[in-house]
Amino acid sequence: MSEQAKLRRRISAVQFAAWELHLYLDSHPNCTEASKKLKEYREQYKKLTSEYEDKYGPLNETSRDTSRWAWISDPWPWEAEANE
Repeated sequence: MSEQAKLRRRISAVQFAAWELHLYLDSHPNCTEASKKLKEYREQYKKLTSEYEDKYGPLNETSRDTSRWAWISDPWPWEAEANE
């Protein structure tokens, strides 16, 4: 697995954890421990996405730097050998 794919996977894991905590806080709004952990995950997500975008360009259409649209030159989903 490439470094780019590893970083994307880490971003996805942090994003998933943050979303799960967000949903938990819907039913447990007074849980300060979960609120603190959510804040940590959001900060970690910002750090990881910033690192990704500095190295590889925009992560999605709402990325801060849209001057480098490299997605067109990345491997397409059906190019399986290039996506591993």
